[in-house]
Amino acid sequence: MRVSIVSALAIAVTGVTSLPRYLNATSPGFPNPSLAQLVAIEKQAGGSLPNGPLPTSLKAAAITALNLLANNELFEVAFFSELLANITNNVPGYDEDAMGPHCSKPFAIKAISAILAQEEIHAIAANALLHSAGQPPIAPCQYSFPVTDFPSAILLAETFTDIALGTVPAVQVIFATDGGVEVGNVPLLGSILAQEAEQTGWFRALQQKTPSAAPFLTGGSADYAFTALQDFIVPESCPTPLSTIPLTRFKPLTVTTKPEARTMTLEFQVPYDPAETVTAQQNALVYLSGQNLPLTVPIINPVRFGNLTVFSASFPFDSGFANGLTIAAVVNGTGNFTTDDAVAAATLYGPGLILVN
Repeated sequence: MRVSIVSALAIAVTGVTSLPRYLNATSPGFPNPSLAQLVAIEKQAGGSLPNGPLPTSLKAAAITALNLLANNELFEVAFFSELLANITNNVPGYDEDAMGPHCSKPFAIKAISAILAQEEIHAIAANALLHSAGQPPIAPCQYSFPVTDFPSAILLAETFTDIALGTVPAVQVIFATDGGVEVGNVPLLGSILAQEAEQTGWFRALQQKTPSAAPFLTGGSADYAFTALQDFIVPESCPTPLSTIPLTRFKPLTVTTKPEARTMTLEFQVPYDPAETVTAQQNALVYLSGQNLPLTVPIINPVRFGNLTVFSASFPFDSGFANGLTIAAVVNGTGNFTTDDAVAAATLYGPGLILVN
């Protein structure tokens, strides 16, 4: 049996009333809109929720993937809601001068209002999918964003959207191969993928980058997205504990050198762990870039400085790396890998996020 997304939402609205609302959300009722409020969100978003049937049961892997997607969409809603509020309220650093010559304040408000509503629709859709299959909806957490002005906010938006663009195809594979009825929702995920790509094209254009970074964008894994997401979540603030999602959160890998679109040496740091010391003999750095096979490079001169281990590694950009996002990870072993999932399974520290153009 399958139910429609709108009827699933109606059931969720009447049956779940305790999900907290964002203090600065621009759409009344989110994340628990009435049907009338939903119509208003859809109008702002430029389109409606799909009205096709939804599965009433999901395989375990699909539930995990949807929990991740719902959490990510709620994070994006919070980000764009705060960004819109900063622009609208003339917060220093978010005025028209900060936007540069290629974006006016009225257009920024128009565009980000639409993006915000679209992300609200995505979050509602993910929760409706969960609810229709008898799973609890995901509630928003509290978030903290490391940005201080419009340019840094747009760069961050490009970064997390690129991560999403690498994660959604992995979720499509899960939906298509786990033997469940969720295979019917693969096209839905494809439409979200295309919509997010339109967004990041605008984010890049605002920074005077080509709208499309490369012919093939970098992939990733659900575990990398899960780890990156938690960098923006206030600890212990999630009504739905993240510990209930069976994904791995890796220890952080920080890229301390500003990367450039050329072969160079990058510096990295990770937390020092006496039980898991990073060495050149037992560990390596692996890059994911474009749709190329993962590339393993040696770790050079790992040294402990207090509670950190610092090291360097070659960044062989000229060997076929893609513009845009490259993902780095410190792994167990020094061998080569053939898939992104295999890299994630061996990861100790990561993802290190590298953006070049």
